[in-house]
This record gives sequence, C-alpha cells and structure tokens, in this order.
Amino acid sequence: ALRLAGGRSRCEGRVELEQEGTWGTVCDDGWDIPDADVVCRQLRCGRAVRAPGGAAFGRGHGPILRDEVGCEGHERHLWECPAEPEHDCSHKEDAGVVCSGVEVFFRGTWSTVCNSTWYELEATVLCRTLGCGDALQRPSFGHTLPGKMVYLCGSLQPSLAQCRWAFNKSAPCYQSWAAGVICNGTGS
Repeated sequence: ALRLAGGRSRCEGRVELEQEGTWGTVCDDGWDIPDADVVCRQLRCGRAVRAPGGAAFGRGHGPILRDEVGCEGHERHLWECPAEPEHDCSHKEDAGVVCSGVEVFFRGTWSTVCNSTWYELEATVLCRTLGCGDALQRPSFGHTLPGKMVYLCGSLQPSLAQCRWAFNKSAPCYQSWAAGVICNGTGS
C-alpha cells in the first residue's frame, strides 16, 4: 500500500508506504523525478512535477522503510525499485511528491476531468484554487477512473466548483483525454 500525506490533494504529499501493517516513510537520499514518477503512476496521478525532499510536507512517523531509492521511472510499483533497507536518515529527510494529474472529488467518487473543454482559463482557475499560481502547461493522460467531469469557466471564477460543469455525460468526453495541469508554483 502507498499513499501521499500532508498535501492539498491525494496527488501530492509525503510518500508513505505500508510494510507488515505499519506505515513508514522514504528517505530523500537519491530521491528524484524518476522515483516520484513511479509513485504518481502507481497512484494514478499522472506524471511527477516535483520530487521535494527535506520533509517538505511535514515530518512523518513510524519507520523509515526505504533509502537511496533508484527507480528508472518505468517500474509499476515503488517497491520494485532498488533501494537500501538500512538507512542513516531521520524524518527531517522524508521524501515527497507533487503529481500533475487533475482529479476531483464529486458525489462521493474521484473522477478525472475531460480535456475537451480544458483550456487555459480552466487550468488557471484550478492553479489559483490550489494556491499554485498560474497554469504553465496542460498535459493529457489516459482516463484512469470511471467518473468523468467537464468544466467550462466563462471567467476567472474563484474555484472550478463555480464554473459550469457536467458529470458523466458521454458526449463532451467522447474520445477525450484526461486533463492535467502544471502550475508555475508561485502562491499569490
């Protein structure tokens, strides 16, 4: 089991994994984008945008389960990557991840967002909502979740929830990709 903790969405945070019923963290020695990519893919969160160390999302608890992680980036699961089980780390070196996938929690389910109407405006509304500045890029991904949302913002709304939206309507999502966003990271 794998999860991200301490972030603003389920697609960013401190990397935590479960071993024999106990949750622990990963040391940031050697932690980089290919390692983070594997985490993002495993959680169906798109690609890694950043791989911050130094307990950027707060210090975790429990054992430090991996050190010197050396993923190449194509692995399906973090535990397939070579790593040192012994470590010389403390929780101030907990590794984190920021992924690019755009998912929304709506009516009790996580859904991906269709990119058929995912323009600069919609991406910017999301970046601002997250306190992440303006939209830099809008990458696309395959849909990984059954629920699908469409957003259409006529103006710079305070959040996507205030834009026009449709849920699980097949027509606007026909042959569309899942929307992603990379924000420029400057909190306004």
